[in-house]
Amino acid sequence: MKFSCALPIDFTDDKVEFSSIDAIKKMTRAMENAGLDATYVTDHPAPSSRWLAGGGHPTLDPFVALAVAAAATKTLQLQTHVLVLAYRNPFVVAKSAASLDALSGGRFIMGIGTGYSKPEYAALGVEFEDRGEITTESLKIMQQAWAGEIVHHESARFFARDTVIRPLPARKGGIAVWGGGNARPAIRRAVELCDGWSPFPSQGILTKTARTEDLASYEQLQEKLDFAREYGEAIGRTKPLTICMTPLENVEGKPQDPAYAQKLVDAYGKSEEMGVHWATMGVPHPSLPAFLENVHWFGEEVAAKLK
Repeated sequence: MKFSCALPIDFTDDKVEFSSIDAIKKMTRAMENAGLDATYVTDHPAPSSRWLAGGGHPTLDPFVALAVAAAATKTLQLQTHVLVLAYRNPFVVAKSAASLDALSGGRFIMGIGTGYSKPEYAALGVEFEDRGEITTESLKIMQQAWAGEIVHHESARFFARDTVIRPLPARKGGIAVWGGGNARPAIRRAVELCDGWSPFPSQGILTKTARTEDLASYEQLQEKLDFAREYGEAIGRTKPLTICMTPLENVEGKPQDPAYAQKLVDAYGKSEEMGVHWATMGVPHPSLPAFLENVHWFGEEVAAKLK
């Protein structure tokens, strides 16, 4: 099991200590020193005030935040979880992603999703109902560009006759892309075009808000894993599909508690038995020193026991 740790840059007026280059450097170095494998950030370029007031969080631009993390570390991988691909022109994303991957020595993992916020789509001038088609089209364009090809593409949305993206990603074959989402169209997209699939636990109001399908039991997870495998066989996919998700159980407890650590080990172990290769996770961050201490604890008492 590998672990990608949330970078707590959801700064507010009472957590300004997280909102600096120095803080990001300290946090990502702590993750690397603790033996964690990656850090991840989310993506909300133009959220509504209603969303923020209802429990949403401010964010930094993902490429800016991850560039700081890249400069501070040597081996820690850099993940978007997730980048809402349809928000941006695919050539702009291809350039940003390739630049980050090249400068970091091939450490970028681009988790993508279609998003769920109609107000954010409206603010960015993108048709919400077209988000799935835009995501698929954009991904195909970017993968051409990352392969070093001259991109010739004409559609109602994007037009390019003689376009190249440089620098190329550091890794031969381009950037690892993990497609997010629980619904079958999202799974099909991941199997057809991506290196990995990132489902997430969801039920009730969260399923409705995120505009996806329920994923609240191991039986449901197994059904979706079986669908991904069967669909891959049907289209002739031979490359393994990396699975990344947080455990289904809502494990409660406090860091430094051995019983809590064991519960986490058991939960991640169950995910691994199901075929999950990566886990997204986070630790409490009431303060920057507490975050650094909790990352160290998680590395020693949880991650190390699953490697």
